[in-house]
Amino acid sequence: MKKNGRFSLRMMSLVTVLMLAWLTAACGSAAPSAQSGESAPAAPQAAKTDSGDSGKLVIYTAGPKNLSEAIKQGFEAKTGIAIEQFEGTTGKVLARLEAEKSNPVADVVILASWPSAMGMKSAGWTQSYKEAAGADKLYKGWMDPDYHFFGYSASALGITYNTKLVQEPPKDWSDFTAPAWKGAVTIPDPSLSGSALNFIAGYLNDKGEDSWSLFEQLQANGVEMAGANKEALDPVITGAKSAVLAGVDYMAYSAKAKGEPVEMVYPASGTVINVRPAMILKDAPHADNAKQFIDYLLSDEAQNLVADAYLLPGRQDIPAKDRAGVADIPVLNIDWDWMNANSGAISARFLDLYKP
Repeated sequence: MKKNGRFSLRMMSLVTVLMLAWLTAACGSAAPSAQSGESAPAAPQAAKTDSGDSGKLVIYTAGPKNLSEAIKQGFEAKTGIAIEQFEGTTGKVLARLEAEKSNPVADVVILASWPSAMGMKSAGWTQSYKEAAGADKLYKGWMDPDYHFFGYSASALGITYNTKLVQEPPKDWSDFTAPAWKGAVTIPDPSLSGSALNFIAGYLNDKGEDSWSLFEQLQANGVEMAGANKEALDPVITGAKSAVLAGVDYMAYSAKAKGEPVEMVYPASGTVINVRPAMILKDAPHADNAKQFIDYLLSDEAQNLVADAYLLPGRQDIPAKDRAGVADIPVLNIDWDWMNANSGAISARFLDLYKP
């Protein structure tokens, strides 16, 4: 933990409660966690390999839907393996995995939260795949050192504003504490958006405990917590609100491409690039097919599909399309291990601060 990132024992005691809520109420983005002093959920029982169903693969994914469908179609066309796919938020995916842990169904899991993948690995839910084709081309740090999960894509958290309503674009997060923005801004709910939680935790990790004052000032200025990322962005597109902070950028770029009056800003003080991990479950019923899918995710074809969806490709040699690239985005100095250990307490405190 960073020296300036200490939290009270009271807040840390909330982690267990929040983790259970994430896994049983299908909300949030935390994964089974190996936090100090807490027991991680038991790993799934071994699944029976269905040798008579070798042409099948089961994927649980946190989307986005257009990209996951494009990847599904591309993989099926290339391999002849039929995919059964469940799509939901990171929280819903984790809740379904928890419900099925005595009889595992999924082979591959794709989440929208890097700390969640770290937690799943720590809890014994994943397996290593050292031979993954294309893994050596991923950005530094976008792969688990033991090859348990792979950052095949990413989004960054930024400020999206309505160009019809905003004449002077914001430059930093703190701009929204000014009276001119009172009641005109949304922020995604970190219990529903793993990416928003990663931003809040990353900001605190970099700036320290005292930086809670920013979120307190934002709340006092009428910043409204408005569901997950889509629910936070929609009022900005329609003009009901002027801006959303800590929203995922690919949604803004996609809306802009459709002609919506929105633009993106990445504050100079830094943000979080939210790497999206893909992993094979430890007891995947169709493990060989799952390995083929990871290879496909990291292939030229799938990485270009990622770029077409306005996300950042995981591979350094595949450029982003019609959007800012990794090198263009100022980032906070973060420690994913610290964030994984403290996200539960951070989310609980944030929700308590912003509750109606």
